[in-house]
Amino acid sequence: MGSGPTGKPATIYDVAALAKLSIATVSRVLQGTGPVSAKARARVDQAAHELNYVPLRAARSLAVQRHEAHGLVLPDLAGPFYGDLLMGYERWAGEHGQSVILTVTHGNPDPSRTIRDLAGRVDGIVVHGNALELAVVQDLRRANVPIVLVAHPPVTGCDSVRTESASSAEQLTSRLLEHGRPKLLFVGDPDSSYDVSERYVGFSAAFRSRGLEVPKPERVPLTETAGEAYANKLLEASIRVDGLVCANDELGLAILNTLGDGGVVVPDDVVVTGWDDVMAARYVRPGLTTVRQPMAELGRLAAQRLHERITGERTRARNDVLGTELVLRGSCGTGPGETKATRSTG
Repeated sequence: MGSGPTGKPATIYDVAALAKLSIATVSRVLQGTGPVSAKARARVDQAAHELNYVPLRAARSLAVQRHEAHGLVLPDLAGPFYGDLLMGYERWAGEHGQSVILTVTHGNPDPSRTIRDLAGRVDGIVVHGNALELAVVQDLRRANVPIVLVAHPPVTGCDSVRTESASSAEQLTSRLLEHGRPKLLFVGDPDSSYDVSERYVGFSAAFRSRGLEVPKPERVPLTETAGEAYANKLLEASIRVDGLVCANDELGLAILNTLGDGGVVVPDDVVVTGWDDVMAARYVRPGLTTVRQPMAELGRLAAQRLHERITGERTRARNDVLGTELVLRGSCGTGPGETKATRSTG
Protein backbone atom coordinates (compact mmCIF):
# COMPACT_ATOMS: atom_id res chain seq x y z
CA MET A 1 0.00 0.00 0.00
CA GLY A 2 1.21 3.50 -0.79
CA SER A 3 2.38 6.15 1.60
CA GLY A 4 0.67 9.47 2.35
CA PRO A 5 2.30 12.73 3.50
CA THR A 6 2.72 11.41 7.05
CA GLY A 7 4.47 8.23 5.93
CA LYS A 8 1.43 6.15 6.81
CA PRO A 9 -0.69 4.26 4.22
CA ALA A 10 -2.36 6.69 1.83
CA THR A 11 -6.06 7.39 2.44
CA ILE A 12 -8.88 8.77 0.35
CA TYR A 13 -8.28 12.01 2.29
CA ASP A 14 -4.72 12.15 0.87
CA VAL A 15 -5.96 11.53 -2.66
CA ALA A 16 -8.56 14.28 -2.32
CA ALA A 17 -5.96 16.71 -0.97
CA LEU A 18 -3.51 16.01 -3.80
CA ALA A 19 -6.21 16.10 -6.51
CA LYS A 20 -7.83 19.19 -4.93
CA LEU A 21 -11.27 17.62 -5.14
CA SER A 22 -13.93 16.64 -2.62
CA ILE A 23 -13.80 13.23 -0.99
CA ALA A 24 -17.22 12.43 -2.48
CA THR A 25 -15.93 13.11 -6.01
CA VAL A 26 -12.78 11.06 -5.43
CA SER A 27 -14.88 8.17 -4.16
CA ARG A 28 -17.14 8.24 -7.23
CA VAL A 29 -14.10 8.14 -9.51
CA LEU A 30 -12.40 5.30 -7.66
CA GLN A 31 -15.55 3.19 -7.47
CA GLY A 32 -16.98 4.10 -10.88
CA THR A 33 -20.31 5.33 -9.52
CA GLY A 34 -22.08 8.56 -10.40
CA PRO A 35 -21.32 11.24 -13.00
CA VAL A 36 -17.78 12.67 -12.92
CA SER A 37 -16.08 14.94 -15.45
CA ALA A 38 -13.15 13.64 -17.49
CA LYS A 39 -10.93 16.33 -15.97
CA ALA A 40 -11.80 15.28 -12.42
CA ARG A 41 -11.28 11.62 -13.27
CA ALA A 42 -7.83 12.37 -14.67
CA ARG A 43 -6.84 14.34 -11.57
CA VAL A 44 -7.97 11.52 -9.26
CA ASP A 45 -6.22 8.85 -11.33
CA GLN A 46 -2.99 10.86 -11.29
CA ALA A 47 -3.14 11.48 -7.52
CA ALA A 48 -3.99 7.85 -6.77
CA HIS A 49 -1.12 6.70 -8.97
CA GLU A 50 1.37 9.04 -7.29
CA LEU A 51 0.30 7.87 -3.82
CA ASN A 52 -0.08 4.22 -4.86
CA TYR A 53 -3.49 4.41 -3.17
CA VAL A 54 -5.49 1.25 -2.43
CA PRO A 55 -9.20 1.83 -1.54
CA LEU A 56 -10.35 0.65 1.86
CA ARG A 57 -13.72 -0.73 2.86
CA ALA A 58 -14.79 2.63 4.30
CA ALA A 59 -14.22 4.29 0.94
CA ARG A 60 -16.21 1.60 -0.86
CA SER A 61 -19.13 2.00 1.51
CA LEU A 62 -19.03 5.75 0.96
CA ALA A 63 -19.16 5.35 -2.80
CA VAL A 64 -22.26 3.20 -2.85
CA GLN A 65 -24.32 5.23 -0.40
CA ARG A 66 -27.53 6.57 -1.91
CA HIS A 67 -27.78 9.82 0.02
CA GLU A 68 -25.60 12.56 1.45
CA ALA A 69 -23.84 12.09 4.74
CA HIS A 70 -23.15 15.20 6.81
CA GLY A 71 -20.61 15.49 9.60
CA LEU A 72 -21.67 17.83 12.43
CA VAL A 73 -18.85 18.80 14.80
CA LEU A 74 -19.78 20.44 18.11
CA PRO A 75 -17.57 21.47 21.02
CA ASP A 76 -20.04 20.08 23.57
CA LEU A 77 -23.65 19.01 24.07
CA ALA A 78 -24.25 20.62 27.47
CA GLY A 79 -26.87 23.33 27.72
CA PRO A 80 -30.09 24.07 25.81
CA PHE A 81 -28.40 25.89 22.91
CA TYR A 82 -27.03 22.74 21.27
CA GLY A 83 -30.34 20.91 21.60
CA ASP A 84 -32.17 23.56 19.57
CA LEU A 85 -29.36 23.74 17.02
CA LEU A 86 -29.43 19.96 16.56
CA MET A 87 -33.21 19.94 16.24
CA GLY A 88 -33.09 22.45 13.40
CA TYR A 89 -30.27 20.63 11.64
CA GLU A 90 -31.74 17.14 11.97
CA ARG A 91 -35.17 18.30 10.85
CA TRP A 92 -33.86 19.80 7.60
CA ALA A 93 -31.50 16.88 6.95
CA GLY A 94 -34.25 14.35 7.58
CA GLU A 95 -36.68 16.09 5.26
CA HIS A 96 -34.09 16.04 2.46
CA GLY A 97 -32.78 12.50 2.93
CA GLN A 98 -29.42 13.27 4.50
CA SER A 99 -27.85 11.33 7.35
CA VAL A 100 -25.92 13.14 10.09
CA ILE A 101 -22.86 11.88 11.97
CA LEU A 102 -22.37 13.86 15.18
CA THR A 103 -18.92 14.36 16.71
CA VAL A 104 -18.16 16.17 19.99
CA THR A 105 -14.62 17.44 20.52
CA HIS A 106 -14.77 18.29 24.24
CA GLY A 107 -12.53 15.86 26.09
CA ASN A 108 -11.18 14.37 22.85
CA PRO A 109 -7.38 14.01 23.17
CA ASP A 110 -6.84 14.10 19.40
CA PRO A 111 -9.75 15.85 17.65
CA SER A 112 -7.79 16.41 14.43
CA ARG A 113 -7.40 12.66 13.94
CA THR A 114 -11.08 12.12 14.68
CA ILE A 115 -12.08 14.74 12.12
CA ARG A 116 -9.71 13.26 9.55
CA ASP A 117 -11.46 9.92 9.94
CA LEU A 118 -14.86 11.64 9.82
CA ALA A 119 -13.96 13.37 6.55
CA GLY A 120 -13.51 9.97 4.94
CA ARG A 121 -17.08 8.96 5.82
CA VAL A 122 -19.08 12.06 4.94
CA ASP A 123 -19.61 14.39 2.00
CA GLY A 124 -19.13 17.60 3.98
CA ILE A 125 -18.68 18.93 7.50
CA VAL A 126 -20.34 21.59 9.67
CA VAL A 127 -18.19 22.96 12.48
CA HIS A 128 -19.64 24.93 15.39
CA GLY A 129 -17.69 27.69 17.11
CA ASN A 130 -14.34 26.67 18.55
CA ALA A 131 -14.92 22.92 18.23
CA LEU A 132 -11.83 22.74 15.99
CA GLU A 133 -8.66 24.78 15.77
CA LEU A 134 -8.42 27.02 12.73
CA ALA A 135 -5.50 24.99 11.38
CA VAL A 136 -7.67 21.86 11.24
CA VAL A 137 -10.43 23.76 9.41
CA GLN A 138 -7.91 25.06 6.90
CA ASP A 139 -6.51 21.56 6.36
CA LEU A 140 -10.01 20.32 5.54
CA ARG A 141 -10.53 23.20 3.18
CA ARG A 142 -7.27 22.48 1.37
CA ALA A 143 -8.45 18.89 0.96
CA ASN A 144 -11.56 20.28 -0.77
CA VAL A 145 -13.94 19.11 1.93
CA PRO A 146 -17.13 21.24 1.81
CA ILE A 147 -17.29 23.12 5.13
CA VAL A 148 -19.88 25.30 6.83
CA LEU A 149 -18.86 27.19 9.96
CA VAL A 150 -21.49 28.05 12.59
CA ALA A 151 -20.99 30.85 15.14
CA HIS A 152 -17.47 31.34 13.82
CA PRO A 153 -15.72 34.24 12.10
CA PRO A 154 -15.58 33.84 8.31
CA VAL A 155 -12.77 31.77 6.79
CA THR A 156 -11.80 32.12 3.13
CA GLY A 157 -13.43 29.42 1.03
CA CYS A 158 -15.83 28.24 3.75
CA ASP A 159 -19.49 29.09 4.19
CA SER A 160 -20.42 30.58 7.55
CA VAL A 161 -23.71 30.97 9.37
CA ARG A 162 -24.01 33.01 12.56
CA THR A 163 -26.33 35.33 14.45
CA GLU A 164 -25.91 39.05 15.00
CA SER A 165 -24.45 39.82 18.44
CA ALA A 166 -22.68 43.17 18.73
CA SER A 167 -25.59 45.41 17.76
CA SER A 168 -28.07 43.70 20.08
CA ALA A 169 -25.61 43.75 22.98
CA GLU A 170 -25.07 47.46 22.45
CA GLN A 171 -28.83 48.11 22.38
CA LEU A 172 -29.36 46.14 25.56
CA THR A 173 -26.49 47.82 27.42
CA SER A 174 -27.50 51.27 26.19
CA ARG A 175 -31.01 50.75 27.50
CA LEU A 176 -29.72 49.85 30.95
CA LEU A 177 -27.37 52.84 31.02
CA GLU A 178 -30.16 55.17 29.92
CA HIS A 179 -32.34 53.90 32.74
CA GLY A 180 -29.85 54.91 35.41
CA ARG A 181 -27.77 51.74 35.73
CA PRO A 182 -24.17 52.93 35.18
CA LYS A 183 -22.42 50.25 37.25
CA LEU A 184 -22.80 47.32 34.89
CA LEU A 185 -20.63 44.22 34.60
CA PHE A 186 -20.32 41.84 31.65
CA VAL A 187 -20.41 38.27 32.98
CA GLY A 188 -18.81 35.69 30.67
CA ASP A 189 -15.44 35.11 29.02
CA PRO A 190 -15.08 36.87 25.65
CA ASP A 191 -12.25 34.47 24.78
CA SER A 192 -14.54 31.45 25.05
CA SER A 193 -16.18 31.95 21.66
CA TYR A 194 -16.60 34.34 18.76
CA ASP A 195 -20.22 35.04 19.71
CA VAL A 196 -19.34 35.98 23.29
CA SER A 197 -16.51 38.21 22.11
CA GLU A 198 -18.98 40.05 19.84
CA ARG A 199 -21.39 40.49 22.76
CA TYR A 200 -18.65 42.10 24.79
CA VAL A 201 -17.81 44.32 21.80
CA GLY A 202 -21.40 45.59 21.81
CA PHE A 203 -21.39 46.01 25.60
CA SER A 204 -18.18 48.06 25.35
CA ALA A 205 -19.51 50.19 22.49
CA ALA A 206 -22.43 51.37 24.62
CA PHE A 207 -20.01 52.66 27.26
CA ARG A 208 -17.63 54.26 24.77
CA SER A 209 -20.42 56.10 22.95
CA ARG A 210 -21.18 57.87 26.25
CA GLY A 211 -17.58 58.61 27.09
CA LEU A 212 -17.60 56.08 29.95
CA GLU A 213 -14.80 53.76 30.97
CA VAL A 214 -15.47 50.18 29.83
CA PRO A 215 -15.59 47.69 32.71
CA LYS A 216 -13.34 44.65 32.30
CA PRO A 217 -15.30 41.43 31.71
CA GLU A 218 -15.95 39.01 34.54
CA ARG A 219 -14.34 35.95 32.93
CA VAL A 220 -16.79 33.29 34.04
CA PRO A 221 -17.47 29.98 32.20
CA LEU A 222 -20.89 29.91 30.52
CA THR A 223 -22.43 27.28 32.81
CA GLU A 224 -25.10 27.10 35.47
CA THR A 225 -22.57 26.03 38.11
CA ALA A 226 -20.29 28.96 37.31
CA GLY A 227 -23.24 31.35 37.51
CA GLU A 228 -24.19 30.12 40.97
CA ALA A 229 -20.59 30.42 42.16
CA TYR A 230 -20.27 33.95 40.79
CA ALA A 231 -23.53 35.09 42.40
CA ASN A 232 -22.44 33.64 45.74
CA LYS A 233 -19.15 35.52 45.40
CA LEU A 234 -21.06 38.77 44.96
CA LEU A 235 -23.22 38.00 47.99
CA GLU A 236 -20.30 37.06 50.23
CA ALA A 237 -18.25 40.11 49.28
CA SER A 238 -21.25 42.45 49.40
CA ILE A 239 -20.26 43.80 45.98
CA ARG A 240 -22.64 46.52 44.84
CA VAL A 241 -23.44 46.78 41.14
CA ASP A 242 -26.38 48.13 39.16
CA GLY A 243 -26.64 45.28 36.72
CA LEU A 244 -25.15 42.07 35.33
CA VAL A 245 -25.14 41.58 31.56
CA CYS A 246 -24.65 37.83 31.20
CA ALA A 247 -23.23 36.17 28.08
CA ASN A 248 -25.93 33.48 28.01
CA ASP A 249 -29.16 32.47 29.72
CA GLU A 250 -27.55 29.68 31.74
CA LEU A 251 -25.48 32.26 33.57
CA GLY A 252 -28.36 34.72 33.79
CA LEU A 253 -30.85 32.23 35.21
CA ALA A 254 -28.40 30.80 37.74
CA ILE A 255 -27.40 34.27 38.93
CA LEU A 256 -31.00 35.47 39.07
CA ASN A 257 -32.03 32.51 41.21
CA THR A 258 -29.00 32.60 43.51
CA LEU A 259 -29.23 36.33 44.15
CA GLY A 260 -32.93 35.94 44.94
CA ASP A 261 -32.18 33.21 47.47
CA GLY A 262 -29.62 35.56 49.03
CA GLY A 263 -32.17 38.30 49.59
CA VAL A 264 -31.30 40.49 46.60
CA VAL A 265 -34.40 41.85 44.85
CA VAL A 266 -34.26 41.79 41.05
CA PRO A 267 -34.68 44.28 39.39
CA ASP A 268 -34.96 46.75 42.31
CA ASP A 269 -31.49 46.08 43.72
CA VAL A 270 -29.80 44.85 40.55
CA VAL A 271 -30.84 44.04 36.99
CA VAL A 272 -29.88 40.75 35.37
CA THR A 273 -29.95 39.91 31.65
CA GLY A 274 -29.06 36.84 29.58
CA TRP A 275 -28.69 35.74 25.97
CA ASP A 276 -30.42 33.03 23.85
CA ASP A 277 -34.01 33.17 25.19
CA VAL A 278 -34.25 29.56 26.30
CA MET A 279 -37.65 28.34 27.44
CA ALA A 280 -36.95 28.83 31.16
CA ALA A 281 -36.23 32.54 30.62
CA ARG A 282 -39.90 33.33 30.16
CA TYR A 283 -41.16 31.31 33.11
CA VAL A 284 -38.89 32.45 35.95
CA ARG A 285 -40.04 35.34 38.10
CA PRO A 286 -39.12 37.98 37.30
CA GLY A 287 -38.86 36.95 33.67
CA LEU A 288 -35.31 37.13 32.32
CA THR A 289 -34.53 39.96 29.93
CA THR A 290 -32.48 38.41 27.15
CA VAL A 291 -31.62 38.41 23.45
CA ARG A 292 -33.42 35.83 21.36
CA GLN A 293 -31.38 34.16 18.66
CA PRO A 294 -32.95 31.71 16.19
CA MET A 295 -31.03 28.61 17.24
CA ALA A 296 -33.11 26.07 15.33
CA GLU A 297 -32.99 28.26 12.21
CA LEU A 298 -29.21 28.43 12.59
CA GLY A 299 -29.04 24.65 12.41
CA ARG A 300 -31.51 24.44 9.53
CA LEU A 301 -29.61 26.99 7.46
CA ALA A 302 -26.26 25.28 8.12
CA ALA A 303 -27.65 21.99 6.78
CA GLN A 304 -29.02 23.72 3.70
CA ARG A 305 -25.78 25.57 2.98
CA LEU A 306 -23.74 22.37 3.25
CA HIS A 307 -26.10 20.58 0.88
CA GLU A 308 -25.69 23.39 -1.67
CA ARG A 309 -21.90 23.07 -1.59
CA ILE A 310 -21.89 19.25 -1.73
CA THR A 311 -24.17 19.11 -4.75
CA GLY A 312 -22.41 21.94 -6.57
CA GLU A 313 -25.60 24.00 -6.59
CA ARG A 314 -23.41 26.85 -5.37
CA THR A 315 -19.63 27.08 -5.77
CA ARG A 316 -18.89 30.42 -4.10
CA ALA A 317 -18.76 30.69 -0.31
CA ARG A 318 -21.26 32.94 1.42
CA ASN A 319 -21.66 34.34 4.93
CA ASP A 320 -25.13 34.47 6.46
CA VAL A 321 -25.93 36.56 9.53
CA LEU A 322 -29.33 35.95 11.15
CA GLY A 323 -31.05 38.70 13.06
CA THR A 324 -31.67 38.64 16.82
CA GLU A 325 -34.33 40.16 19.08
CA LEU A 326 -33.99 42.07 22.31
CA VAL A 327 -36.63 40.60 24.65
CA LEU A 328 -37.38 42.89 27.57
CA ARG A 329 -38.83 41.26 30.68
CA GLY A 330 -39.10 41.94 34.40
CA SER A 331 -35.47 41.32 35.33
CA CYS A 332 -34.55 44.75 33.93
CA GLY A 333 -37.70 46.48 35.16
CA THR A 334 -39.56 46.37 31.85
CA GLY A 335 -42.95 44.80 31.28
CA PRO A 336 -42.95 41.30 29.72
CA GLY A 337 -43.26 40.63 26.03
CA GLU A 338 -41.67 43.76 24.60
CA THR A 339 -39.20 42.90 21.84
CA LYS A 340 -36.96 44.79 19.50
CA ALA A 341 -35.55 43.10 16.41
CA THR A 342 -32.14 43.67 14.84
CA ARG A 343 -31.47 43.24 11.15
CA SER A 344 -30.47 40.04 9.39
CA THR A 345 -27.90 40.02 6.62
CA GLY A 346 -26.74 37.45 4.09
